[in-house]
Amino acid sequence: MKKQSNLSRLLGYAGRYRVLTYLSWVLSAASALLALVPFWYIWQILREVIETAPHYENAVHVTRFGWMAVVFAVAAVLVYITGLMCSHLAAFRVATNLRLAMTRHIAGLPLGAIGQFGSGKLRRTISETAGATETYLAHQLPDKARAMATIAGLLALLLAFDWRLGLLSLVPVVLAFAAMTCMTGKKLQDKMTQYQNALADMSGEAVEYVRGIPVVKTFGQTVFSFKKFKETIDNYQRWVIAYTKQLRWPMTLYTLAVNSVFVFLIAGGFLFSRGGADGGVLLNLLFYIIITPVISLTLTKLMFMSENGMIVQDAITRIDSVLQSPVLPQTDAPQHPKDSSVTLEHVTFRYDDTKNALEDISLSIAPGQTAAFVGPSGGGKSTLAALIARFFDPQSGRISIGGVNVRDMNKSELMDTVSFVFQNSHLIKGSILDNVRMARPGATDEEVLAALRAAQCMDIIEKFPEGVHTVIGSRGIYLSGGEIQRLAIARAMLKNAPVLILDEATAFADPDNETKVQAAFDRLAQGRTVIMIAHRLSTVVNADHIYVLQDGHLAEDGTFAELSAREDSLFGTMWRDYQQSVQWKVAKEA
Repeated sequence: MKKQSNLSRLLGYAGRYRVLTYLSWVLSAASALLALVPFWYIWQILREVIETAPHYENAVHVTRFGWMAVVFAVAAVLVYITGLMCSHLAAFRVATNLRLAMTRHIAGLPLGAIGQFGSGKLRRTISETAGATETYLAHQLPDKARAMATIAGLLALLLAFDWRLGLLSLVPVVLAFAAMTCMTGKKLQDKMTQYQNALADMSGEAVEYVRGIPVVKTFGQTVFSFKKFKETIDNYQRWVIAYTKQLRWPMTLYTLAVNSVFVFLIAGGFLFSRGGADGGVLLNLLFYIIITPVISLTLTKLMFMSENGMIVQDAITRIDSVLQSPVLPQTDAPQHPKDSSVTLEHVTFRYDDTKNALEDISLSIAPGQTAAFVGPSGGGKSTLAALIARFFDPQSGRISIGGVNVRDMNKSELMDTVSFVFQNSHLIKGSILDNVRMARPGATDEEVLAALRAAQCMDIIEKFPEGVHTVIGSRGIYLSGGEIQRLAIARAMLKNAPVLILDEATAFADPDNETKVQAAFDRLAQGRTVIMIAHRLSTVVNADHIYVLQDGHLAEDGTFAELSAREDSLFGTMWRDYQQSVQWKVAKEA
């Protein structure tokens, strides 16, 4: 099957506006030819002035020629503006439809895939990358048609008056093209991809850095604690400087060649008039001196069009990376869970083609039971919890809630069945009321307030004059990590999902907030199936069942009493190490 060109793919999003794109090219080309007509009238003026010298009163057609030059120049501008209006209407439609297509597709992606993309990269792809296609269609393609028409018209004019001077005018053009080839082609396409990658990395890390500023302030860290952000800036700096140095000589040669046309014309004028003064040669020489700056302008436009075409190619590649990401398949006949039990049967999952993140995991959590996932970092605890909420689908095995495979549940019902409180919860810039109500948009103010009270959030509400209507993030109103967690718990309470997943949700809470968060958890867990991911082992003492994960395998499971009593168990070793660590004290120097 023949691969579609970038232009064909973009115009596929134009709908009935596609014809405006073609019309813009015709009008732009026509404006370019109209813009060359004034040069012919200028040549007529020069000829009449030279032929009537010194009796200039006989140059009776100069005024008419001048006005005709103005008329065609104005007509060229008006036709070009009309062409740009057509191209912009089509380009705006394409950019809008591209953004809609991407946002619709993202809505169907697994939440885990969205996390792997990163919010910074997704935002840049939807906003800036789609914007690059808009610029391409609205300006660059009409300008390309205009440049091609200009070149055709210039060739006709250059060879029509004096073919010898015309050929001399083309010599620097050939030299400029030779220099241009050193800066374009496959090598430049690779460089453009590297450039966009560096920008995307820097943008993504910038978003994460801004989000992490509260943590930096809380723990008194410096900007340089965000090594990845600084590394992306340094990488971008190194790349730009190296690439600029690489293009110094080709760009210098190009600029020198494209602006040296006068040298060739003047040399040709001397050469062709050696036999004596020739008014025709002088007239043509003046005409070529006037018109040849158009050559350098057109060539420079073409050079940047080549670069912009590569930007669009990279933009489409990035758009494809979003649009071609597989969405979660949805069943045509959704089934409904009978209770809040969670069962995994021989589940194996990997993020890529490397080793499995989870391998042959089987477990069963009864309705209303509290289960804890513990184990060394990188063991697969968060991955396992994400699979239960169907952030990803496993490569093999079955995950069921209430006896129903999560693949056979309607997406909205699954989201209503499972609630998540993450280690690092986020709030939108909006009122406290709106942030909590996101869990259930149809909830009344009274229901939101009840959830806030149950989540121990009233002290947060009472410290602001506007109460629940306080807009977070405005006028210096910010919350601590523990306060954000309590609002996230209120959101989960309002959602009232039967299955609750807690991913190390007290990690960033201070002692005072941790007490309130833990009290909110106890209230939230009542009557629900709770899956908690814990590094702080004191939080799993009262769990009904503990599952210990190591290197993607289920190493052992049992109650706290069973696992801690076994000398040879991994959990027993972890528990003893934990007890020893909490007894550590900072000794004062005598």
